[in-house]
Amino acid sequence: MQTKRTVFPNKLLPYLLIAPQIFVTVVFFLWPAATAFWQSFLRQDAFGFKTTFVWFENYRRLFADPIYINAFGHTLIFAILVTVLSTAIALLLAAAAMRVLRTSRIYSTLLIWPYAVAPAIAGILWWFMFNPSIGIVAYMLRAMGINWNHLINADDAMVLIVIAATWKQISYNFLFFLAALQSVPRSLQEAGAIDGAGPVKRFWTIVFPLISPTTFYLIVINIVYAMFDTFGIIHATTQGGPARATEILVYKVYFDGFIGLNLGSSAAQSVILMVIVIALTAVQFRFIERRVQY
Repeated sequence: MQTKRTVFPNKLLPYLLIAPQIFVTVVFFLWPAATAFWQSFLRQDAFGFKTTFVWFENYRRLFADPIYINAFGHTLIFAILVTVLSTAIALLLAAAAMRVLRTSRIYSTLLIWPYAVAPAIAGILWWFMFNPSIGIVAYMLRAMGINWNHLINADDAMVLIVIAATWKQISYNFLFFLAALQSVPRSLQEAGAIDGAGPVKRFWTIVFPLISPTTFYLIVINIVYAMFDTFGIIHATTQGGPARATEILVYKVYFDGFIGLNLGSSAAQSVILMVIVIALTAVQFRFIERRVQY
């Protein structure tokens, strides 16, 4: 299959067209990453007057710190729960919306709205609803005999940030799943129905394999979202507490860097977090992608 080749009469024009994107990538991604990598080998005094090159001392101290090891566990639990819940619920809602989409689009519109809410606003919203003193959800839980208090109970705090982060991401996943489901040919499902397959069997044997590339893409995006883009939710709901029970890696980078003013340790944590996400993405593309049918 031949593709039409675009030829620019001016050789400088293609470079000018991509120059803004290259500028944004260098200024907001490559330069901060390079700065963090260099700063992870430095240590500053409390007043910032003296900087010492300490090689890998910041990394060695991190892996000897039990608080940092616990943050790894919190991040793992949080990322798995958010990814599984947001993906599964979005797929269920998209499949349900497909059944009524021909008569009304209001369901899909209502389900997309939460995506426009900023993470910090979403965190404050859920903080109010689950607040032990004034929250309506906390009041209903107490009426059912559940003593909810995420301010002192670590499990309650983890549940709160998982619910808030999942709710925020469901809309994004829903959009992709709805588009993927609409692209599945109806003739395939009708052929399955003629062969006697029920709705559930048709979905798992015909529809789900066809939308597996979308599912794989969303799994990667959701893991990155849970590890990087949930800072606003955690800061607005629990601020890493109680007793650092909800302090995931990205929040610890902020806490040590901006609150503790330990810039070397904070830079080392950001480098480790970047390496983890790159490694997870590479593993997913290396092993999980084999099960995806394009």
